[in-house]
Amino acid sequence: MFAQEDKNKLFSSIGVIEAKMSFSPKKIRKMKSDTVYVDTQFQYKTEGQWSEMTIGIRARGNFRRSTCYYPPIKVDLKKKQVKGTYFNGQKKLKLVLPCLQEKDKNDNILKELMVYKLYELVTPYHFKTRQLSVEFTDLNKKKPVTENINAFLIEDDKKVAKRHEGKVFERYIHPLAMDSDSSIRNAMFQYMIGNTDFSVAYQHNGKLLYVDKKIIPLPYDFDMSGFINPSYGVVNQTLNISSIRDRKYRGFKRDSNDFYAVRDVFISQKEAMFAVLSNYQASFENPKEFDEAKEYLTSFFDVIENKASFKKNVIDAARTK
Repeated sequence: MFAQEDKNKLFSSIGVIEAKMSFSPKKIRKMKSDTVYVDTQFQYKTEGQWSEMTIGIRARGNFRRSTCYYPPIKVDLKKKQVKGTYFNGQKKLKLVLPCLQEKDKNDNILKELMVYKLYELVTPYHFKTRQLSVEFTDLNKKKPVTENINAFLIEDDKKVAKRHEGKVFERYIHPLAMDSDSSIRNAMFQYMIGNTDFSVAYQHNGKLLYVDKKIIPLPYDFDMSGFINPSYGVVNQTLNISSIRDRKYRGFKRDSNDFYAVRDVFISQKEAMFAVLSNYQASFENPKEFDEAKEYLTSFFDVIENKASFKKNVIDAARTK
């Protein structure tokens, strides 16, 4: 079954969208309900012209909501307002903002956006994203403060499912009941970026798709990975690692031929992956942040391009329970 063509302008283009937003991060963070949205004005620029619409926003996530100054946002779009606009056909979106007020906040967002773009290269089952450059006015202060921040939009999981003529699957499924090829691609990718903050079984930082009678993992929220290496990163103490930069393969045992087939996919995409990084290099405020990310990706290929190293660190390290 082939994925349906996405004709929506928002995710069919790759240019950075200029935008303007104003709200109080503190107020949004304190909201407890996942069904109540606060209306705010959203301005965006396309083809040299500014447009404006009212959108609903609320905080999402648990860790970032409690840790970050800027919470990650769930966006609710009103059908009448988006009709005939750049956002036509969209209802729900995620808006990823920087976490903390620190010097590397914009570079961290670029690195997380790059992760989504890298995942596109290894599987058709991925979220589409679109970069924003936001003139953000912080209403927390007695006197509003305006700054420019990097951000990006993520499409709704139901849009991903619809594109593949499937549906979102929302119940516990043991990883070994999921599609082998897709599961290894996901686990290998998480290993590549040094992410251990996920669970496909319990759908922590991920969803499941049901497509062609197969259950397929659909990951998101990669900010706690070694590739991004944020200042607020927390090590999973149960995995016998000392840093979020330490890689740990968390996929399950599968047929070794399946592992090698996925390895070949990643190696075949090596050049394209480094091209993705190069596309964002000029946008980094701190060149060292880009260099560290590139070196981290390089270290992954050092592992998998050596068969003995790949067998030791991936195949032999795969989980049995």
